Amino acid sequence: MVLQPITSIPSAGKRPLAGRTVLQIIPQLEAGGAERTTIDIAEGLVQAGARALVASEGGRLVGELQAKGGIWLNFPAATKNPLSMALNIGPLAEIIREEKVDIIHARSRAPAWVALAAARSTGIGFVTTYHGAYSGRIGPKLLYNSVMARGDVVIANSLFTAEMIRAQHGIEPSKLRVIHRGTNFDTFSPDQVGPDRVEKTRRTWLAGPDERIILLAGRLTSWKGQRVLIRAAAILRDKGYRDLLFILAGDAQGRDGYVAELDALITELNLGGIVRRVGHVTDMPAALVASALVTVPSTAPEAFGRVAVEAQAMGVPVVVSNLGAVPETVLAPPQVRPDLRTGWHVPANAPEALAEALIEALGLLPSAREALATRARRHVEQHFSLERMVGETLDCYVALVEGRISQPRR
Repeated sequence: MVLQPITSIPSAGKRPLAGRTVLQIIPQLEAGGAERTTIDIAEGLVQAGARALVASEGGRLVGELQAKGGIWLNFPAATKNPLSMALNIGPLAEIIREEKVDIIHARSRAPAWVALAAARSTGIGFVTTYHGAYSGRIGPKLLYNSVMARGDVVIANSLFTAEMIRAQHGIEPSKLRVIHRGTNFDTFSPDQVGPDRVEKTRRTWLAGPDERIILLAGRLTSWKGQRVLIRAAAILRDKGYRDLLFILAGDAQGRDGYVAELDALITELNLGGIVRRVGHVTDMPAALVASALVTVPSTAPEAFGRVAVEAQAMGVPVVVSNLGAVPETVLAPPQVRPDLRTGWHVPANAPEALAEALIEALGLLPSAREALATRARRHVEQHFSLERMVGETLDCYVALVEGRISQPRR
């Protein structure tokens, strides 16, 4: 799919953002791709000489935002109550006026409705980013989702997401920009992770010295595929693999019922010593280096697939469901020749296929694993760098402040 570019933009060193103010709004600054992108863009704005404001209800990343020069505004951005959302419009518009905000960038649907109304009442630029493949294609849910397609610039985090936006909302191609999620390859580099960090991670997970770890890192929600991996673990156990430890890393985020289902399945399949939930991981680079394999067995389309990119950057073989944006982040036959493979694609919700791919990846000889790691690192560095994501996002801001993208009149 070919998308129409917005406009040619000055080089990074000449961006006229110095002295400008950009306000990003997101429900909370907890762990996740949208939250991490918010921090990265705030840092890029500060480096460009702009003021970077973030309105949210707080979260574990507030301290990092402030350390990187961003300004946090305590704002009830997480509410989905229609009355509360309506009441938030006035206070947000007042913030825009008081802080002389030039652009507001919404990263979630509920606060986007508030931001849209505040932007239109104050006459500033309105940007949205689709971080997920939202469900609901008819009726009220489609209307609710449509706010993310109403930006003066609409950023999709993958070609898959962009096609979904066009199909569901009929957006003008000139407003749509594909900007893949960026990864910091200085942080996600095997050379930057010492053995002490790896050993600390393994101790935290209670991993034995001879156990090979298969990691699924993602919030505990049903479509992330934890149940699929648990069933694949039972298959591998039954095939005689005795040195594997399956780690489910991620926050439950209040989904206690789902967590209980996972624990019950682990018990039912007698996998108590093989599959382990470890909660949120604070040192993902070390977690990846500690792992023999990484899997993303999603049962619904991934809008991007951040963990798969990070795993490839760290040289860890990755097995993913062949859904959504996966073909953009992980290369595998028949999409590419076998010698160009950077990972494995498997059908969604298919424990047997997942187990077979895990066995193939586990069986790589050292030379083949090293060649795979080199290809994968080169692939993600070329397409999914943090510098590229930040630069292209700031390009959108520049086009708005210079008036090269039209905005609705007040």
